[in-house]
Amino acid sequence: MTPTRTLNIDFVSDVVCPWCVVGLGGLQTALDRLKPEGIEARITFRPFELNPDMAPEGENIVDHIGRKYGATPEQSAQNREMIRARAAEVGFDMRMTDASRIWNTFDAHRLLHWAGEVAPDKQAALKTALFHAHFTDNRNLTDTGVLTTAAETAGLNRAEAAEVLASGRYAQAVRTEQATWRARGINSVPAVVVDGKYLISGGQPAAVFEEALRKIAGE
Repeated sequence: MTPTRTLNIDFVSDVVCPWCVVGLGGLQTALDRLKPEGIEARITFRPFELNPDMAPEGENIVDHIGRKYGATPEQSAQNREMIRARAAEVGFDMRMTDASRIWNTFDAHRLLHWAGEVAPDKQAALKTALFHAHFTDNRNLTDTGVLTTAAETAGLNRAEAAEVLASGRYAQAVRTEQATWRARGINSVPAVVVDGKYLISGGQPAAVFEEALRKIAGE
């Protein structure tokens, strides 16, 4: 029997980051391929806000990309189509349009932190549910109903999720974690940190993750 090598992976990301969807899909596919070799992983989702100062009402995606990156509406549409195709390769249905909005994600990160504390095995499901709420269903990520529905979809207690959101719990913990990762040099996402010392950056294809993780596991 092949001995199991379990890697500890910190997946630093935001729930409105499309490349984080692509990266997570590539990582999960790579881990599925590596299982027969005895390589497994514990993934913990860490907070990163791309737009920490985003107002509660959010911002139209075309206006946002234009303001932040100088992209024209045509370039914005082309980028969305490219990312949609990459997401489809990992089985994710991305349906962003010119009318979609970017939202403040601080409460979503508080909920993910809560999941990591009370049910670590459900944190990935919550992350995926939040990705679907934003990128597939174009829902408002500052809306308590949207967030608690995502929690319920992930198998978490909806009433407890609502209490976490209403109470402001884990706000300081999330801020502290974000500051910690920034202090460690993480300024773009997704950032996949393996065993606390190896960094794989960006929305990489499964083959890139597979090769990197196999090499790390062998060291």
